[in-house]
Amino acid sequence: MSNKKKKRFIFRSVVLAILLGAVVFALVSNFMKDKEAVADGDQAPPFELEQVNGEGAIHLSEDLKGKGVMVNFWATYCDPCKEEMPYMQKLYPEYKEKGVEIVAVSLDATKLRIRNWIDKNHLTFPIVHDKNGTVMEAYGVFDLPASFFINPDGTVERQVLGALTLDRLEGYLKEIVPESEK
Repeated sequence: MSNKKKKRFIFRSVVLAILLGAVVFALVSNFMKDKEAVADGDQAPPFELEQVNGEGAIHLSEDLKGKGVMVNFWATYCDPCKEEMPYMQKLYPEYKEKGVEIVAVSLDATKLRIRNWIDKNHLTFPIVHDKNGTVMEAYGVFDLPASFFINPDGTVERQVLGALTLDRLEGYLKEIVPESEK
């Protein structure tokens, strides 16, 4: 094989490998998006996770039964997550009195990093640590931030991908206030 043919063969092989890689990536991405574990109207998957800024674990189906619950998936390395945290903190006291709980599920690697973020930002709503990513998988979360608004009967009213504004957050929290508190 001549040197010119050899170079052409290598070039074509590289281009073919890149195209095959792109096809595999597209197929896997679509498969992962179709694998949405929780949809609006589904029962929220129960979980039990240790609190970082409180004592003991939070059991979604036991401790928060009968309340509206916002479950927010976040991490300290996620800038949009950090942007919506002040809105959650601002609305938390008002909606806690109305029977709505905010639970932030951190996907960070260490509790120390989460604790530092909580202290720096004076967050008071419960923050739990999903160190193995099992709750994230159960909810089908692949992008951060992701929030699930759960009715007092345990049904997912709405899921929101991406950062929330103060107005949108308040509107979604109003939707899950228990009837007895309206």
